[in-house]
Amino acid sequence: MNKQLRNALLYSLLILFAAAFVFPVFVVLINSFKSKLYISSEPFTLPDAESFAGLENYISGLEKTGFLASFGYSLFITVGSVIAIVLFSSMTAWYITRVRNKLTSLLYYAFVFSMIVPFQMVMFSMSKIANILYLDNPIGIILIYLGFGSGLSVFMFSGFIRSIPIEIEEAAMIDGCGSLRTFFLVVFPVMRPTAITVAILNAMWIWNDYLLPYLVIGSDYKTIPIAIQYLRGGYGSVDMGAMMAMLVLAIVPIIIFYLRGQKYIIKGVVAGAVKG
Repeated sequence: MNKQLRNALLYSLLILFAAAFVFPVFVVLINSFKSKLYISSEPFTLPDAESFAGLENYISGLEKTGFLASFGYSLFITVGSVIAIVLFSSMTAWYITRVRNKLTSLLYYAFVFSMIVPFQMVMFSMSKIANILYLDNPIGIILIYLGFGSGLSVFMFSGFIRSIPIEIEEAAMIDGCGSLRTFFLVVFPVMRPTAITVAILNAMWIWNDYLLPYLVIGSDYKTIPIAIQYLRGGYGSVDMGAMMAMLVLAIVPIIIFYLRGQKYIIKGVVAGAVKG
């Protein structure tokens, strides 16, 4: 098999995989413009003159879910959590990578171990403790996301920091920079690809997360996934048109964010996997 044929087969396979991932999003999009009856009977057909519902599903969904308020809660929690994870996990990774002793080694392996602990093992005790410590609000849940998101983030930052020559930091300290100035003026700018990768991965997780906000803050501060779930009525009835429309509105911001930063993902993941 020559090289051109291999490349053609590889590209065809990748196109099939891409189509398989995009198809569900496409189905949600076309159904968001259909009336409820046709969503159930003809889910895979394009809207026509008879089935087209215009913006009716979007208007209905916005009214029933209080989408704008939920969007605000989701945006606040996601942005706050991502900033906290990127800032504190990068500083932690820099410290435990540059300061080598038994304590930092123990901390590093504790962060790595936290990645393999299933959330289901701790979710009930975590929700109870969150209630006792008054973390069951949009600000408190940011601290909880910081805890759950730090494991992978510290692991990736630590791998990247090991590839940074320590002479750069030593030169900054000789010039009079303290630890904080060295980190923010020298180290953190170099970590930009990994920081963006960590931000994207955590933003996609937090924005789409349903279980943790449901357990911690419940219906008092409904995020988008929780608000969409409330479109399910009694006896299993579901307003499919409004649900499809709200899913489209929920997907769009995270897709835009991902497309803006996707070029950094592979670079950041590879850099974060460097062995020390």
